Amino acid sequence: MFRKLWSGIKRFFLPPPGTPVWLRLLPFIILGILTFTFLTAGTYAWEYTNSTVFCGTTCHTMPPEYSAYQHSPHARVQCVECHIGRDVITTQFSRKAGDLRHVVLMLTATYEYPIHSTNMRPSRDSCERCHFPEKFSDDSLREVRHYANDETNTPKSIFLVLKTGGGSKREGLGRGIHWHIENQIYYLSTDELDQTIPYIRVVDENGVAAEYYDVASGITPNDVAGKTLETMDCITCHNRITHAIPSPEEAVDEALLKEIIPPDLPFVREQSVALLTFAYPDQQAGLDGISELDAYYQDNYPEVYSERTEEIQATIVALQEIYQQIVFQDQKIDWDTHPDNLGHKTDPGCFRCHDGKHLTQTGEAIRLECNLCHSVPVTTDSNKLTTNIELVNGPEPATHTHTSWIALHGKAFDSTCLACHTSDDPAAFLEQIQTEGKPPADGSFCGNEACHSNVWTFSGLDDPALAPILERQLYILLNTSPYITPGVPATYESGFKGIFDGRCTACHSGSDPKGGLDLSSYAGVLTGGNSGPGIVPGDLDASAIYQKQTSKPSHFGQMIRDELNALEEWILAGAPEE
Repeated sequence: MFRKLWSGIKRFFLPPPGTPVWLRLLPFIILGILTFTFLTAGTYAWEYTNSTVFCGTTCHTMPPEYSAYQHSPHARVQCVECHIGRDVITTQFSRKAGDLRHVVLMLTATYEYPIHSTNMRPSRDSCERCHFPEKFSDDSLREVRHYANDETNTPKSIFLVLKTGGGSKREGLGRGIHWHIENQIYYLSTDELDQTIPYIRVVDENGVAAEYYDVASGITPNDVAGKTLETMDCITCHNRITHAIPSPEEAVDEALLKEIIPPDLPFVREQSVALLTFAYPDQQAGLDGISELDAYYQDNYPEVYSERTEEIQATIVALQEIYQQIVFQDQKIDWDTHPDNLGHKTDPGCFRCHDGKHLTQTGEAIRLECNLCHSVPVTTDSNKLTTNIELVNGPEPATHTHTSWIALHGKAFDSTCLACHTSDDPAAFLEQIQTEGKPPADGSFCGNEACHSNVWTFSGLDDPALAPILERQLYILLNTSPYITPGVPATYESGFKGIFDGRCTACHSGSDPKGGLDLSSYAGVLTGGNSGPGIVPGDLDASAIYQKQTSKPSHFGQMIRDELNALEEWILAGAPEE
């Protein structure tokens, strides 16, 4: 039988001499048609299996990710562009074949919920194909709108300037948030989701490395030796940019802003968030539970209910739609399941490194400041006609450049700060800082509501392991001058030039120095300004600089006690230049 079949196939493809031409061409025509059909079907199959519809709807594990994807900034980007990466088809095919394990897991129902992504393509193969890493992004104004849990759902806005930055240092840029991408940063993580990072290494343009250790982790150089470090890239922070699930508070605030939920319904914000956050036994129970909003208004606001029944019903439908977008009972996923590294309020995010307790061996910290990556946030309400955002663009005292200043400033605060950071009641302002370590939330630059009215769960400033280090740094900051050597008589060149440059010349120098006083040279120090000679050798009373530094209120560029003692000795010794 097989011999006859083989003989027939052989005669079909290799016909004997004398066979008509059309019979000789027929095998090639059939093979061409079959080849064309196979290639066409394969192309369509390849394209379909690469489509977002296939990824999002064919696999039963995907509803949470597909729902979030459809509302994301990347809703027009195919899943495979990030999860497989742009490359030649052979490389893409091999990568896709490596993911056949997911098909096996789905067919055998052996997935463990919730699912976490692993083996993601590095950002250079995904993000950076569209987003040029060396591009500099200008600062941008952002408004974050919130609503209060009161009867009128009072709106409140937080304004800030986001310092995205980026760019290359060789172009005079290389700053801002995207500085992290243009520089070599490596880190060691102790968990699969990179939420605990006890060690960071930063390599500068000269190849010099700075190593930062989490002082509370107990990690040592021996623990790091031999370990494979991760390279920081876009996905280190933008890990949920396409699959972010908003919290109930965020989702309801957005619905109120767009008036999908009427913002003038009494207590609608409070009730909506409560209904969405309740732990229901299953998905249908959640949808049914949200319907209880109808009964709330019937019982508590019968007049409102009778007049606005349709709006209340529409609100229930809107909340049910939100619930279906943020809670997936079957996959055990909600807004809290996957940490979002973009920010530092609901998840560690930026504070995984910028928490104040990652220090070098010499005590230098990874900077943690309210105006490092964005301006100091300003909270306002709809009753204010204008909102003023303060941007730091002038001289700062030397203390402000300390890498742990954010942790020390509440304890180092004194009357000299009021020269810039004004308050309606300076005495009460200083008293609260001295007793509580932070200013009252009075709307001033220091008493910022967005900063001091929040609890920063993931900041490490209050960690017991950091306390003795900060105590020592505070003592050095307040009592040790970086410009003079104790016990060694100072001259202008060997001490006071550094003091004046560090504390004074930001204001007192240039073509139009403040008060006519130019302290950038020895001659200018002696000459003085509008208040008289700056320094009169041998005469403290006639030296305007000494009188200003020892009088009250304290001066903006205030010298510490050791420096004042040295200034007095220098003047009495004749104020030698060298």
